[in-house]
Amino acid sequence: MTYRVAIIGTGADPDERDRDGYAMAYRHAPGYERLDECELVACADIVPENAEAFAENFGLDQVYTDHETLLDEADVDIVSVCVPPSVHAEIVVDCAEMGDLGAIHCEKPMATQWGDCKAMVAACERNDVQLTIDHQRRLSEPVRAAKRLLDDGKIGDLERLEWSEVNLFDAGTHLFDLCELFTDEATPEWALAGVEPDPENRWFGALNERRAVAHWEYSDGTQGFASTAEGGETLVDAYLRLVGTDGCIEIQPDSGPPLRVRTTGKWESVDTNGESVYTTGPTRMQAVTDKITSVLPGVSVDRDQINHYERAIEHVVDSLQAGTEPAISGQRALRGTELVFACWESARRQHPISLPIRITDNPLEALCAEHYESVSKTAAENGPTVQTKPKTQ
Repeated sequence: MTYRVAIIGTGADPDERDRDGYAMAYRHAPGYERLDECELVACADIVPENAEAFAENFGLDQVYTDHETLLDEADVDIVSVCVPPSVHAEIVVDCAEMGDLGAIHCEKPMATQWGDCKAMVAACERNDVQLTIDHQRRLSEPVRAAKRLLDDGKIGDLERLEWSEVNLFDAGTHLFDLCELFTDEATPEWALAGVEPDPENRWFGALNERRAVAHWEYSDGTQGFASTAEGGETLVDAYLRLVGTDGCIEIQPDSGPPLRVRTTGKWESVDTNGESVYTTGPTRMQAVTDKITSVLPGVSVDRDQINHYERAIEHVVDSLQAGTEPAISGQRALRGTELVFACWESARRQHPISLPIRITDNPLEALCAEHYESVSKTAAENGPTVQTKPKTQ
């Protein structure tokens, strides 16, 4: 069977990537194009110029400016949703209910309201549509190798997970997802966090905190700790650290290889086939070695250039064909995403929050509104600040 594929939300020029847009459609499309089972046939974007440029780039005839018409006319089996997070839920639910789809592959983070995250999963389950969230780092070799080490008992029983990133939501969603993997889907029981809110700090239109410290616990007793900071130091000097009873595993330490393990006093590097958690390209040393090796007679360099996004899409299609739950399923993403909203709710309420959480909104949005309303009110009550000239000596 050949799956007909459409991408909703093409974005603008892929060479101009910033917080306003990252043109993820241009990363998804090659993932489908490389698979014999898939044919990329349609795209949609509310900006006609974006949709037309994408269609020209990938040779598509079916071009739309709204997803409803695409779903009605394009006859597709798989949809990639690459719009900003604030409209993920609307489009995913529409795709599940309006189309006759087999799968929806949605960019992370899930949605900006907790109720919307649950609605996405519910709509897909109700309509028997496979939903995946693009937590592609779960499929990276450093993560998979770390999971094998943990499962083999290399560091004993897992006691604590520690990680650092720029924020809990847009970037941190990957790490909460990885924590879900390493705890074998243990249920989070509570979360406690403090954040520095900033109503101007938006990534792809979605609010993120400026800085945070978070602590949570799983039903098996494993502790979680996260430190985030935008433009400053964090309290964890690795992307992710797994602390066990008999040792420690670090994924992407600040100064070190993509993966290392310590069971005594000395760190040991672990081979990840040239991958980091961010990219599948060769390391700097491997690139130098490859360059030297390539000029030797009778010697060739052959590295698999598939990237994490493409690997995730291949996994999406394989799971759809096999009828098995994907590693990056919507249900799994929901469990990790709940911790983001639980941490923000803890900061809003200023006390620990039990899970499952009983909110539907975005606690960080509410916290910003409450905080800055209070600041404005206090300033108004105190009156204008009087500027005085310094005394001359």
